[in-house]
Amino acid sequence: MSKHPINVVVLISGNGSNLQAMIDNINAGHVDATISCVISNNADAYGLARAQHANIPTAMLNHKDYTDRASYDNALTKLIDGYQPDLVALAGFMRILGDDIVDHFKNRMINIHPSLLPKYRGLHTHEQVIANGDKEHGCSIHFVTSELDSGPVIKQAKLTVSPDDTVESLKQRIHQLEHKLYPEVIQWFAEQQS
Repeated sequence: MSKHPINVVVLISGNGSNLQAMIDNINAGHVDATISCVISNNADAYGLARAQHANIPTAMLNHKDYTDRASYDNALTKLIDGYQPDLVALAGFMRILGDDIVDHFKNRMINIHPSLLPKYRGLHTHEQVIANGDKEHGCSIHFVTSELDSGPVIKQAKLTVSPDDTVESLKQRIHQLEHKLYPEVIQWFAEQQS
C-alpha cells in the first residue's frame, strides 16, 4: 500500500456498478484511494445514489444545459479541478470529451471499455463479438484521448467466449471482469505516486 491515498474523481452517466466496485475495494483496504466526488451528466444516474449512500459528495452537470461541447467541457474541467484529483476515472461516462479537457488531465484521466481494445471502439461491443464469432472478449482500461476509446491501454482482462453466450451473458461476465480490473488499476496508480 502507498503512504498517502490518491484522490480520485469519478465520472458516471448510469448505474455505477464500477463505482461500487471502487467503493467496496477502498473500504476493504485493497485500494489506497479516496473518492472526493462523483460527477454525473445524468440526474437519474443510480451511481449518484451509490455515492451518497457511501457519504461521497456528488455533483450533476447536465450537458444539455450547455450550447456546445467546448463550453460543457470547460465547466466540467473547472468542477473537477475544484477537487484537485490525482486521477479522474470515467466509469460509464457517456460523453466524448474534447481536446482541451483531455489535454488538461493528460495521463490522469482513465476510462474502462468493454472490449479488448483496439477492437470494437464505441457501443455494442458484445453484439459485435457474437456477430464476428470471436473466441475471446474482455475489457480494457486506457488513458483518455479526444479520439473515442483510442488512448494507450493500461491493462486488460480477458475471458473465453462460450458457444452459448448471449449478449446479456457476455455483458454480465464482462462486468465481473471490470469490477476486478478497475480497482487494480487505481491501486497501480496509487503505488506509482507513493
